[in-house]
Formats: sequence, structure tokens, C-alpha cells
Amino acid sequence: MSDPAELPPPRLLLVDDEANILSSLRRLLRAEGYAIRTAEGGAQGLELLEQEPADVIISDMRMPGMSGAEFLKQARARWPDTVRILLTGFADVASTVSAVNEGGIHNYLSKPWDDAQLLQAVRGAVERKRLVDERDALLELTARQNQELTFLNEGLEDAVRARTAELKQSAAFLELSNRKLKESFLITLRVFSNLIELRQKNLGGHGKRVADLARRIALRLEMREQKVNDITVAGLLHDIGKIGWPDELIDKPLSLFTPDERRLAMKHPAIAESALMELEALRGAARIIRHHHERFSGNGYPDGLAGLQIPIGARILAVANDYDGLQLGTITQRRRSPAEALEMIREGRGMRYDPAIVDLFLEVVGKTPVVEAIGPARPVGSAELAPGMRLARDLISPDGVMLLSKGYVLDALLVGQLRKLEETLGQPLELMISLESA
Repeated sequence: MSDPAELPPPRLLLVDDEANILSSLRRLLRAEGYAIRTAEGGAQGLELLEQEPADVIISDMRMPGMSGAEFLKQARARWPDTVRILLTGFADVASTVSAVNEGGIHNYLSKPWDDAQLLQAVRGAVERKRLVDERDALLELTARQNQELTFLNEGLEDAVRARTAELKQSAAFLELSNRKLKESFLITLRVFSNLIELRQKNLGGHGKRVADLARRIALRLEMREQKVNDITVAGLLHDIGKIGWPDELIDKPLSLFTPDERRLAMKHPAIAESALMELEALRGAARIIRHHHERFSGNGYPDGLAGLQIPIGARILAVANDYDGLQLGTITQRRRSPAEALEMIREGRGMRYDPAIVDLFLEVVGKTPVVEAIGPARPVGSAELAPGMRLARDLISPDGVMLLSKGYVLDALLVGQLRKLEETLGQPLELMISLESA
């Protein structure tokens, strides 16, 4: 594996038809040590990519001539490993969904952007590209070594043993790289789940709570691991279809929606499914999200499914989502207490919700959640951070965005990024480190 200090700087391509936007982005990102190029349109951006590919592309949506969606679509077709970030200044759901489906974007940011949020998104994109490149290099190395191994004859037993040891080491590195790539993917999911919560401050981790509760119910059913993972991801991303809603609807309880507003709201599960289906790893979650507003009685939306026609993941998500939403005040005109929310779920048994799922839900919430023990911990400043340290609790930004989850093991690159983030924010991050790792 390569030493990070020996690697060339990550290559960024910024595409926007407004020169002042390009200047602002370059000024913000310059201190990160990236190799930055700029283009004032999609055609020029493609020309620059032909000269030298980029690791990360940040593109505006609305540009004269070639739109951001079309540019990202072409960039994806010709340079599929490039990480693509969409930057847009208007709420156009159709264009955004087109960019997600055809351009395969990995993140979405609104103008005017928050500097810390943009820096976090770019750092995550750079890290994702690095992990993919590292994994591909290790796969190539493993394949090459396997090919060499087939040509060793029986008389070279010592050489075979030595080569086998090398292969095991490569496999161990590959497993580590894949694990880090999975962790990066989970962080990306949390970033997407935070998009709607950044606009609706009172949600306060709604997606994570819904995902955790839905996962606990699924585990009680002893479902297969992939099904449990799909349900968990659906819990994190179930509100992503609301990303284009007008501001006045974001904080409005569902019970106060006008007929026109309700018709708009009824489209969000299908919009979310359309946005996520392009990614193979999210297709199971996308189907669950589409049906999480169906009712057991058949009076839900978007397809009016009833009873066991509704996917079991969607039946689980419906209960978990409404239980948390009732306490947040996003469904009724006032916030409900946990006891009131629980009683309303019980009253919906057999009509709104699957009776069997409600019974399991009542068992789950009636027990104290089991918290995974990390062990004793202590607060650590960024200057004391070192590779190998493990987070004892979730790392939350001052804006309430989850940056890293409990149990994440820091490496040298991430330690440097956290220190730079502190400088950008102008205030210290609150990190709790497990004493078992420190």
C-alpha cells in the first residue's frame, strides 16, 4: 500500500458558468492542497478531462448549452471512477433526479453553500476515490499473484509457501480496504440522510432513530442480514424524496397540508425510489421506501397495496417512522409524548399498520435498548489524536450533522482532516476516545 505522503495531490475539476463562483470555490479549497482546474461549461470540462482525468468533479446544475446533468452523464460514461458532486442553486426535483440517475452523483449541495459542509463533502469524496483506487490496485495485485502462483511447479514448495504468505497478506490488506470502503459508504448514506434534516432543524437525527428502531424490529424477526441492511438503509434515506420541497412545507405538520400540498407529499416515496434505483446497492432499500406510506387496510400511497402485498420492510419502516414522527410533530399539530405516540401506533393496529409488526414493535420499545459497550473513554483534543484511536461515541458537528459514527477507527489521513475541519469551523470538536484504543 502506498504512503499517503508519496501520493500526488487529489485532482479536482470545478465546473460553473459563473467566474465568481469558480473563484470562491478555488479560494475555499486551495488550502486543502488539491490540484484544482476550472471550466466555465460542460464542453470545456470534458476537454479538460480528456487531457487529464479528475478524482472529484464539482459541477453546477444550470449552465448554458450543456446542463450539469448532461455533463455529469457524459463524464460518468467516460470516466466512471470519478466521484461526482452536484452544486445547484434552485429546487428542481426533476433535474436533481436526472443528475442522480444519469450522472451517478455521490453528493448534492445547495447554493449558497455552507463552507464546512462543502469541505466535508469534498474530503469524503477524495477519501472515497482513494479507497476505490487502493482496492482496485490490491485486486490487480492479487489477480497477478494468483496467476503467478498457477505456474509454480511442485518442486518449488518453499517458493510456494513464501508466495502463499504474500497472498494472505494481500488478502488481509484487501479485506481492510473493503472494510474502510464500506465505512465510507455508510458515512455517505448518513450525509444523504442529513440533507433534509439540515433544512428541518427540529428533526434532530430522525433518520438515524428510525433506522435503529426498524433494524431492531427486523432482528427480532430473524431476517437475513441483507434484508436487515436494506431496512436500515431505508430508515436512513426514507425522506430523501422531500429534498425538493418548498421551505414552507418542510416544517409543516402533515395534518395541516392543503389538498395540493398533500398531492405533492404523496409523490415523495416514488421520487426517492427513482433517485436510488440507479445504485445497485440501494435497490432493496429503494423498494422499501416506495411503499412505506402504504396502509395495511389498502388506503395508503403510492400504489394502494394492502395487507401482505406491502413488502415487510415497508411495513416495519411505517411503524418506526410514524413513532418518531409523532414525537417530532411532523404528523400532527403538536408533539406527542413517547407514551402518546406508542398508544397511537397501537390504535392503528390492523388498519394503518400490520398487527404482527405492531406487536413486535411494542415488545422492542418496551425493553431498554441494548447499548454496545465501547468501554471507558476520555475526551481528546485534535492535537492529541493519533491513528488507531477508536471513537467512543458519535462525532457530531456544531450544526448537528453526524460526521463519524461510534466505533470508527481513525487513520493518519482522517486525523489530519479533523484538524483542518476544526480550523475551518473556528471551534474545537468534541471527541470521546475509547481508552482501550488510546
